[in-house]
Amino acid sequence: MFSGIIEKLGRVLAIEKEGSNVHFEIGLPDTKDLYIDQSIAHNGVCLTITSVGSSSYKVTAIEETMNVTNLGKLKVGDKVNLERAMLPNTRLDGHMVQGHVDSMATLVEVKQVDGSWYFIFSYAPENSQLLVSKGSIAVNGVSLTVVNPSDTEFSVAIIPYTYEHTNFCLLKAGDTVNLEFDIIGKYVAKQMKAYQG
Repeated sequence: MFSGIIEKLGRVLAIEKEGSNVHFEIGLPDTKDLYIDQSIAHNGVCLTITSVGSSSYKVTAIEETMNVTNLGKLKVGDKVNLERAMLPNTRLDGHMVQGHVDSMATLVEVKQVDGSWYFIFSYAPENSQLLVSKGSIAVNGVSLTVVNPSDTEFSVAIIPYTYEHTNFCLLKAGDTVNLEFDIIGKYVAKQMKAYQG
């Protein structure tokens, strides 16, 4: 379980295919707090550490993960948002994020407004019941508040700190991001669907 509060930016150092699996080596200046079997969210995708070096670590993504997330678009040199799993004795500063990506969205436009930025994304209309104005969503693993949702688009507001400390500063129109909808909303939507038959 994660909170959607990004801790660090990692850099993709190597990508290696092995059958249908893909191994990523992620560079970090300091890996002393990392260990094998640890769960880390990469752009919102929960992956397990398989080895740790002094300035990098490795994780593996299966074919399904590569197909339904933007990890398949990563290239050597790209930066990824990183978050370690939550501790049970800390404040939940974002919202409950599982690290299980529901779908992807495409960046339509970025608008700069009074020192902050509005990022407008298009997404699949079949997920529109999972978004509510001022509700929570994880975009590339970042816990954000939904602004002006419609059946095909929604916006998020990015403050300067988030812009500078996540890979939002690198996104441009046409780029793909990972979405994880609010877990409570997903359960409510499922129950309502069952209730309605």
